[in-house]
Amino acid sequence: MDALHLAFGIFGNATALFLFLAPLNTFKRIVESKSTEQFSGIPYVMTLLNCLLSAWYGLPFVSEHNILVSTINGTGAGIEIIYILIFIIYAGNEEKTRILELFTFVLSVFGFIVFGSLFALNGHGRKVFCGLAATIFSIMMYGSHLSIMRMVIRTKSVEFMPFVLSLFVFLSGTSWFCVWSAR
Repeated sequence: MDALHLAFGIFGNATALFLFLAPLNTFKRIVESKSTEQFSGIPYVMTLLNCLLSAWYGLPFVSEHNILVSTINGTGAGIEIIYILIFIIYAGNEEKTRILELFTFVLSVFGFIVFGSLFALNGHGRKVFCGLAATIFSIMMYGSHLSIMRMVIRTKSVEFMPFVLSLFVFLSGTSWFCVWSAR
């Protein structure tokens, strides 16, 4: 069972890395046009929260034997911060304010969970609390990509919902489901 868990974990890391890198063309377009156009920054901020909480959960003093979870999500958090900064630089004032508020909320939630788990919990309680928080916000992250659906329906165009991103959201979610099912 450990070999299967490791295999799905490595596949999960690979698909997650491709998921984090899937928006590169979008951000290349944003930088070249110096505008966020109709793109939404919400999925990137929610992905950051998911990455931060999952990286925290995977640390040995929170949850043993989950270092693959920490490494890929730490990498993902770094990538998402770069995306968010680019988005903030090129967003209009209203969108910039909205994303900065959400970014502040995300960092506050992460801080609350980190400090709460460090000072109020230990052992199994810490693992359960952090795992539950990571699971809830993981669901929110995958759901945040649905915010793009509103744009697709309104414009009747999938221009703002790249296929590669959708594919790797599906593959990453499926692979992590398999990791936890293989335990």
